[in-house]
Amino acid sequence: MRNLNFLEVGLLLYPHVPLEKSSSASSRLRQIIQGASDRPIETGKNNESMQILRSAVMALAYRSSNGTMPETCHWADGFPLNLQLYQMLLEACFDVNEQTAIVEEIDEVIELIKKTWVILGMNQLLHNLCFTWILFHRYVTTGQVQKDLLFAADKQLAEVAKDAKATKDPVYSKILSSTLSSILGWTEKRLLAYHDTFALENIEIMQSIVSLGVNAAKILVEDISHEYRRKRKGEVDVARDRIDTYIRSSLRTAFAQRMEMADSSRRSSRNQPNSLPMLSILAKDIGELAVQEKDLFSPVLKRWHPLAAGVAVATLHTCYGNELKQFILGITELTPDAVKVLRAAHKLEQDLVQIAVEDAVDSDDGGKAVIREMPPFEAETAIANMVKVWIKTRVDRIKEWVDNNLQQEVWNHRANSEKYAPSVVEVLRIVDETLEAFFLLPIPTHTALLPDLMTGLDRSLLHYISKTKSGCGSKNTFLPALPALTRSTIGAKIWKKKDKLQVSQKKKSQVGTLNGDTSFSTAQLCVRMNTLQHMRSELEVLEKRTVTYLRNTESASADDIANGLDKKFELSPGACLEGFQQLCETMAYKVIFRDLSHVLWDGLYVGEPSSARIEPMLKELEQELEAISEIVHTKLRNRVITDIMKASFDGLLLVLLAGGCSRAFSRQDSQIIEDDFGALKDLYWSNGDGLPNDLIDNCSRTVREILPLFRTDTQSLIDRFRRTTLETYGPSAKARFPLPPTSGQWSPTEPNTLLRILCHRNDEEATKYLKKTYNLPKKV
Repeated sequence: MRNLNFLEVGLLLYPHVPLEKSSSASSRLRQIIQGASDRPIETGKNNESMQILRSAVMALAYRSSNGTMPETCHWADGFPLNLQLYQMLLEACFDVNEQTAIVEEIDEVIELIKKTWVILGMNQLLHNLCFTWILFHRYVTTGQVQKDLLFAADKQLAEVAKDAKATKDPVYSKILSSTLSSILGWTEKRLLAYHDTFALENIEIMQSIVSLGVNAAKILVEDISHEYRRKRKGEVDVARDRIDTYIRSSLRTAFAQRMEMADSSRRSSRNQPNSLPMLSILAKDIGELAVQEKDLFSPVLKRWHPLAAGVAVATLHTCYGNELKQFILGITELTPDAVKVLRAAHKLEQDLVQIAVEDAVDSDDGGKAVIREMPPFEAETAIANMVKVWIKTRVDRIKEWVDNNLQQEVWNHRANSEKYAPSVVEVLRIVDETLEAFFLLPIPTHTALLPDLMTGLDRSLLHYISKTKSGCGSKNTFLPALPALTRSTIGAKIWKKKDKLQVSQKKKSQVGTLNGDTSFSTAQLCVRMNTLQHMRSELEVLEKRTVTYLRNTESASADDIANGLDKKFELSPGACLEGFQQLCETMAYKVIFRDLSHVLWDGLYVGEPSSARIEPMLKELEQELEAISEIVHTKLRNRVITDIMKASFDGLLLVLLAGGCSRAFSRQDSQIIEDDFGALKDLYWSNGDGLPNDLIDNCSRTVREILPLFRTDTQSLIDRFRRTTLETYGPSAKARFPLPPTSGQWSPTEPNTLLRILCHRNDEEATKYLKKTYNLPKKV
């Protein structure tokens, strides 16, 4: 049996030439050895059992690595067998009665064992490797209680490291790789989850195990790996890489365990009041885990990795960040639980970053590489994004409300005593409620997000303002199209009634039509202006109320309250003013050029100026002003009447300068015109109860400058016209006198203005000049 056991070791377990998996001889030999333990083999030379044994053994012993028939049988001379035998000899270094103790005569025993080197093919390198293995193996197999064995194995491994650098023998390298892989496998099983293996009580053992594993890995990589040799050694830090792997692996495992515990804790307290969400519990647990890592494990691992604590917290940051991202993606609305989680995440991140920063104080890059691994959770950003969604939803609702309700708004001045639209009261109420609801949100960042809300509400109010003034037209909507230039008919007397009617109809067709709805009455325009005035005044009230809300929030500081810009509606007040100005000007030109067109454009000075004077227009204009003054807000009244005055002055100038062939003026008519102009100004002055005199004079400056031209003799007008034209166009005008275009900017020094006075001059000299110079017709 001893011989069979030796054959088993030499031919099956540690053969000189490795066995093939499909070897039938090895299978037969195993069967024979197993059978012999039950029934002894008959050992006769010609016995069948012996023949079968001999056949199987010879087939195995006569193998070679290249497939040829060798000259030598290899019964039990495999090098692995020699190592096994040597290791068995080294077991004599341990006390028979106390398995974890080394005999006192260790030096003598070693010297005795070394005498077998010649027989077994051993040397100092193999001895060091085997002795390292024996120490390590004895520590493992005896319950891992004698730490001195582990310390000795680690110390002996340092000698192996020196040997590995001194030789590149392939046989030695193969044995070295196999031995160290076994040691590394055992250490990594513990280090890849060191939170489960080590605690305060056995932290000293951890340092030896880490040292053993790191040294084994360094030898495997630096002295055996071909890939390492192809790289520059400075590119690879084996120890740091291994520790980095251990830290990340162990903390991922620990994180998963804490996550299960947090989930279990949440389920058990689900029905209790003020129970925390799972991620809030997890954030607290991970914070404690990070502190434990920094205080207990990082001091051990820092020997091989200068940023051990930084890598640890970066790993925890990543793990928690992944869970937080999923949580944020699942949030559909801003709830108290969501805010609790995000606040807990924000605190955890601050704690983790603080540990990383402290750990990197003495590092070469100041810890930048680790910090780059910790992209911000942006918990506050997540809260801000949800609030922004909340803001957008409410702003969109206001816009939708405006679209739906302004379609039904009738702008009735009898709707309330203040004569503004009911819709403005409602939209301001919604804005106020939105502001109040915002400050009731369970968030810590009201101050930072208030500008977003104010901007959104501002835009909603802008939408209302835009709708309020839209479709009402503008000044140009009501200005008449100017008729073609003609020269006066000399001696034209009274116009026939039929001719007047035709001219009147023609003039009416020349008055601009409103682009869109033409049904807006003057009263409705007044209500629209009152509405914008009311909104503008109420916005100031809302701004003051916002400051009051802000004072009661936890995040507000004195500077925040003092800084008024973020709490104001920046665009709406200006838009209200601009909208009012547009509506005011539009209404003024509507009153003058549309409502009073029959007494101004179609009637004033048509035919004989002395018989078509301004009194009918003044009478109707006064009625219009009284009606408007009854409806429009008192703060707006003077501005509205001022715009109507400006429009009436423009209307008078259009009649005088662009009234068409139905109007002609002699020099004697200038007094009539001046008297009528004076009567028009008196209407606005109203014996001191109306507009101020200086305002009237300022607005009528253009009319006052042009009226003297109607008293000027024709030749002087022609001379002035030629002179201003030559000044405008230069020497090129001498060859062919150009026709000045209509600029609309009437002035006594503007060529087109002078030309139009000549066109309306009722005398032969003007008519001949226009005929000769421009060949203008008498009638179009």
